[in-house]
Amino acid sequence: MTKATRRTRPRLSWAVFAVPAAAGVPLGILWWLLAPGGLNLITRDPSLASGTNPVVWLPRDLTLAGLLVLAGCLLAVFLADRKRVDPQADLVMGLAGALCGAVTAWQAGLLSAQLWAPAVDASANASIAFSLRAWPVLLLWPAATAASVFVLELLNLLGRKSDGGTHQPQHAAAAP
Repeated sequence: MTKATRRTRPRLSWAVFAVPAAAGVPLGILWWLLAPGGLNLITRDPSLASGTNPVVWLPRDLTLAGLLVLAGCLLAVFLADRKRVDPQADLVMGLAGALCGAVTAWQAGLLSAQLWAPAVDASANASIAFSLRAWPVLLLWPAATAASVFVLELLNLLGRKSDGGTHQPQHAAAAP
């Protein structure tokens, strides 16, 4: 009697998705704390404290962009780890988590501004209120993650020592 064998697929690592997605909350609060037009802890310049000054809008978006790129590089270090069972699935889950984390960071920053900042009359322009003008900034976290994983894997591949050319790949067929 034969016993039916089931193929076991590796389980998706939901932690690789959930951690970056949840990390968007403190990242968004940090964005509001640091950015001009928010609490403005980077410059502390009173002229940049209000969103009514259009000079504030670009640095506000660039602050979030810098935080998202940093988060992408940190995530890539964890995804490029050699001890992963299914690195491709983890990369896909990490990129999806990074995208969700970026959207979460954006929304957490906006919520922080609504909760802790004084009320602002944004009837003249919506960018007067703490907001994100350049939506493609949200793609920087997954893009930085993908690019950093590529660079880390390439450096790992180039850093391997060859064993004198006597090693054949495992998938190569033996010569007849």
